[in-house]
Amino acid sequence: MFVWKMLALLAAAGLAGGCFAREEPGATAPPAATAPAEQAVETPSEPPAEEGDAPYAVLAEKLRTPWAIAFDGETMLVSEREGSVVRIGSDGSMVRKPVVVKPGVAASGESGFLGFALAPDFAETKTAFAYHTYEANGRMRNRIVALEEQEEAWVEKGELLSGIPGSRIHDGGRLAIGPDGHLYATTGDAGEEALAQDLNSLAGKILRLTTDGGVPADNPFPGSYVYSYGHRNVQGVAWTAEGVMYASEHGPSGDPGGHDEINLIEAGGNYGWPDVYGDREKNGMIPPLYHSGEPPAIAPSGIAVAENGALLVATLRGEALLRFDPARPTPSGEPLDGVARGYGRLRDVAVRDGYAYVLTNNTDGRGTPGPTDDRLLRFELP
Repeated sequence: MFVWKMLALLAAAGLAGGCFAREEPGATAPPAATAPAEQAVETPSEPPAEEGDAPYAVLAEKLRTPWAIAFDGETMLVSEREGSVVRIGSDGSMVRKPVVVKPGVAASGESGFLGFALAPDFAETKTAFAYHTYEANGRMRNRIVALEEQEEAWVEKGELLSGIPGSRIHDGGRLAIGPDGHLYATTGDAGEEALAQDLNSLAGKILRLTTDGGVPADNPFPGSYVYSYGHRNVQGVAWTAEGVMYASEHGPSGDPGGHDEINLIEAGGNYGWPDVYGDREKNGMIPPLYHSGEPPAIAPSGIAVAENGALLVATLRGEALLRFDPARPTPSGEPLDGVARGYGRLRDVAVRDGYAYVLTNNTDGRGTPGPTDDRLLRFELP
């Protein structure tokens, strides 16, 4: 009864509009497949029995290492790390289009076609923004581009920023339009820790750009894209209705490990990596609102703000959708409340009309994919 009830609710409502696994060096991405233009994808089968804590429905299956969720009216768009975007209709239809950029997408380890966000005027211009890894002179780099959705592909229409340090690990990659209308991008330290404290480097930062690639006049460091620094690998950003900005960040690997973070982001703030993490303090560096403490790590990725003001956090190593309430913060080192678990690695989460939309990431080279992975799931929020 539950299955058919959920299907009925999904059909009636349409598509209204981040796991206990950590990003670790050494894993490789699954082989990239060439995505033909306008490729129709098989409609998902009936949702299985409940696996997690919250009622859910399956909106899409057999996604290829999906990374980011965007809403376009009653449909959804999902970026895939190999270099494609899937449009998912409210009727369950799926169409995959390749991304055409030059230089091309370099997908290896944690790199590839990552962040994806629609321009505020997407309905008129069909413009979106994307963050992807590429190779230049034998080295990996990341760039931010504007794309145009065309009949058969998403085609690059302009470069906003390039030369962001990249690697097979710690590429950051989240893109989001802030409440101020500017474009925010997260970058990792690319495996070179010292870069996070270097204001002349774009690595280990949260960047703030105009939607045409300029530096906003009110950025905290004149003439610089840097909005905040001292980050190891931020993979989630979100704002409350009041404009308060939060970010999720991966803590150190190895010994001691753990210490994944949720941070309140301030313009010009230094968040300490690699000098401090966890409960360590240093003058001029901002401590996290919450850190996960010693291992096991949770490896937070995408985050979203629920209607009640709580943060929902998609976790990779944690393999769960977790909740952090800034109004009643969980003490650092204690586990966060779970919303749903049992679906493997989770990469992104978005909230709309009382539902949480979540991407699994079991095909990313570190998970154990099932026959229908990866999936887009929709959870009812209490």
